Amino acid sequence: MVLFLEIFFIAFFLSFFLTLPTIFLAKKLNLVTDRKKRKHPAHTHQGIIPRAGGLPIYISVLITTLIFIPLNKIVLGILIASFFLLLLGLFDDYYDLSPYLRFFLNFLICGIAIGFGLGIPYISHPFGGIINLSQPQITINIFGLKKIWLLADLLALIWLVWIVNMVNWSKGVDGQLPGFVAIAGLFLGLLSQRFSSHDISIQAVTIFSFIVSGAFLGFLPWNFYPQKIIPGYGGGALAGFFLGVLSILSFGKLGTAILILSVPMIDAFYTILRRLKNKKSPFRADWGHFHHRLLEIGWGRRRIAIFYWLVSFILGISALFLKGKEKLIAFLTIGIVLLIFIVLIEKVKKVNR
Repeated sequence: MVLFLEIFFIAFFLSFFLTLPTIFLAKKLNLVTDRKKRKHPAHTHQGIIPRAGGLPIYISVLITTLIFIPLNKIVLGILIASFFLLLLGLFDDYYDLSPYLRFFLNFLICGIAIGFGLGIPYISHPFGGIINLSQPQITINIFGLKKIWLLADLLALIWLVWIVNMVNWSKGVDGQLPGFVAIAGLFLGLLSQRFSSHDISIQAVTIFSFIVSGAFLGFLPWNFYPQKIIPGYGGGALAGFFLGVLSILSFGKLGTAILILSVPMIDAFYTILRRLKNKKSPFRADWGHFHHRLLEIGWGRRRIAIFYWLVSFILGISALFLKGKEKLIAFLTIGIVLLIFIVLIEKVKKVNR
């Protein structure tokens, strides 16, 4: 455990100290959000804020991973895919790319990691037992690295793209994203001690989770209210990608990740349904996420961020003890509570109009 904590703090300090020069670099290269020049319906901040928050996070993860984790094809695939996600994020920070283009590139980039061996051959059944997804297989090697496992690879691709986008949507308030990502990564690492389903050791998975957690926590002081830099698309996409990867490497702990990320997960489902109901594209950003609702009833940015952290921490503790069926019940319960809360907020808004 001492080794894990040492690695955690190395990632933390690397991310922390690399963020300051990133702020200056982002301003110099005009990688900034200026509400007067770049209108975005979901943004909550004021003034000119540097983007490119994914850069110090990625460099921290890259350096500590290369030092402390043996490099194999899966680790290499994760680092390459996350690098391309960072590049996509930096381009978006400057050009404000089309959300459709970003979504398409998400599939290609996440496909890189899967091509290097990342897949979901097994998942735990919520009512007990294991679901085997290793069949059918196509005996065609991709770059000589792996065979195509149709169900395992397809599920992994869909899961990664979903987590990338879902987590990225929950970064609208200062400090919101890096805090709950650090907590979620830590608990996924602790749970990885039980199982590992890939050609990578349990210890390596745990180390990687502590690296991810430390890197995002190191970014947090700069992003907490009043934020000096925002994660940008790159920071949000990397957060989702790393958490998705950790849930896969930890013996397909998709249910655990869903439970820990219940609030952003349910918010994403609700957002998609709300946009479709209003005949709007689910890819187009708007004001209507759960953190926006909390702002509307008078919650401050600090309170909202801390709320997300506390819920993630409580659900992480719960995940250590709950079984598959109990996790499903907990997730559904949280969904019902959030839905009731959102409906009440809507009624209060109508009364006040």
